Amino acid sequence: MNILHISDLHFGPRHWEGDDHILLKEINAYDADIVLNTGDSTTDGMEDEYEEAGRFLKAIECKNVITIMGNHDKRNMRSHELFLKYIFDPKIIYLAEMTQTTKKNLFLNREITRVRDNFTDVNFIKVIPVNGISVLIVGIDSNELYTDVGFVEKEILHAISDKIIQMEYDVVLLLIHHSILGTDEEPLKNSMRVTDFVRKHKIENVFCGHTHELELRKTTDLYHKHSFTQFMCGTLSSCNHANDSNMFLYYENWGTDDPFVHLVRIFTQGGKMHFEREYI
Repeated sequence: MNILHISDLHFGPRHWEGDDHILLKEINAYDADIVLNTGDSTTDGMEDEYEEAGRFLKAIECKNVITIMGNHDKRNMRSHELFLKYIFDPKIIYLAEMTQTTKKNLFLNREITRVRDNFTDVNFIKVIPVNGISVLIVGIDSNELYTDVGFVEKEILHAISDKIIQMEYDVVLLLIHHSILGTDEEPLKNSMRVTDFVRKHKIENVFCGHTHELELRKTTDLYHKHSFTQFMCGTLSSCNHANDSNMFLYYENWGTDDPFVHLVRIFTQGGKMHFEREYI
């Protein structure tokens, strides 16, 4: 199985400096069974940004392109509806409106908003068959409306757990925008809650973005005897700050005894774009 990992596209005039045609040609040169996009497809959550990002993602030549929301995607009350319209429309895991929750703006006040759906989180699970293997993708929405730090609602994790228990699968991959290992400047405020979820379901691979920097980190809980690897991808083509790492990752022969991690760095100079490749 081959997995391609992109993140933080940041379509919009303030961040995006990519060449769609050249980037797509490079991405489509890799034989990916699944493409994972770990959030911030837009910069300000505007509809035109969602529309541009959607066109780009739909031009990726892989039938399994899975995208989650990022903090920049959640910057207006219609963000979740725009995400579902233009980017990715999974079967969302909802909570009953009367459920006691602590995440800000998880439910919009119907008296002051005129959106179709007042539940703002986009959490989902999806099974994808790849070469006889059932891959369970778990997408957790770690974003709160109008803020860059992350927060995951406890009741959401309970609802996702209930769904996972009913599923049959061979391997599980977790997608979340914020790091759960606490390495972000704008962190996931309750990362231990998600770490407990990862351990409960014996998840060994977590994919995230958010920082615009590459980080491949493995952690082991010696007491519970559980390990997982977190794959943090940089930005696809952003000009946000000097530390941006423009890149994407390609995991070849995933789940075998002979895996390869391809790091494809992206450089924009003099109006032209070129790529440098490393093997990890």
